[in-house]
Amino acid sequence: MHIEIDDLTRPAIHALLQEHLDHMYELSPPECVFALDINALRAPDISFWTAWEGPLLLGCGALKQLDTQHGELKSMRTPTAQRGRGAGRAMLVHILEVAKARGYTRLSLETGTEAAFQPAQKLYASMGFVPCGPFASYQEDPHSLFMALDLSLFDSKK
Repeated sequence: MHIEIDDLTRPAIHALLQEHLDHMYELSPPECVFALDINALRAPDISFWTAWEGPLLLGCGALKQLDTQHGELKSMRTPTAQRGRGAGRAMLVHILEVAKARGYTRLSLETGTEAAFQPAQKLYASMGFVPCGPFASYQEDPHSLFMALDLSLFDSKK
């Protein structure tokens, strides 16, 4: 598996991001969906990566800069057919390493509260993320779980 910065032009990426958006809208009311579309992911304050095994897309993830020390994890997704292969964890570790190298001290995320989000919540917790309050422009919402990681506690060698 290799992870690369991505320009969001390949059809496989478009399909995966559409799967992600469709699933988010199935699970949460429209006003509570904070997943980004392709155009939003092209913003200058967002870096986007994909994980591949040869020509097979295994997942994606993004890092949004909130300020010089705080980033937000966005668009973590593994295609349904490729789950359980470790791509989500590999992508998360990659993004955490990049965030730490950029000098961020905190990485935050917003995820859903429905049962379908429990695997993601467990993955984040296993890496040291803990529940927190809303950050950036988010508001308290029963459909949102906010989590954060103090990056001084992250060690990719563990």
